[in-house]
Amino acid sequence: MRLNHLDFYVPDIAATADFFIRHFGLRLKDMRGLNGLAILEDDAGLEIVLSHAIAKFGTADQVELQRQTYHIGFILPERADVDAVHARLVAAGADLSGPPAAIRGGWLFYCTAPGNILVEIGWRPG
Repeated sequence: MRLNHLDFYVPDIAATADFFIRHFGLRLKDMRGLNGLAILEDDAGLEIVLSHAIAKFGTADQVELQRQTYHIGFILPERADVDAVHARLVAAGADLSGPPAAIRGGWLFYCTAPGNILVEIGWRPG
């Protein structure tokens, strides 16, 4: 068994999709409507689905809740890669927690993607 997809409720699907494509190298697999639903994928085939809140599963996203109730993480092969991603996000004006730091045995930082999605970017020694 492998994890196939994650679905995040966001108010602006296009903005959130663009952020993940530009900064984390995900590819747009499918976009339904102008701002209806986006399916992104990574190199391993994991899909991130961006959609609006669906009433039968809950009616709020993290922007409406005004809190972050989860986070997702990207792991990079080298410590220097974390610094490079951080520099690109700084240049893009992204909402960052601060510079990369030694945390829980790794080198990482956090940013907030559109839709109030907390994203961890890190490296851990092998």
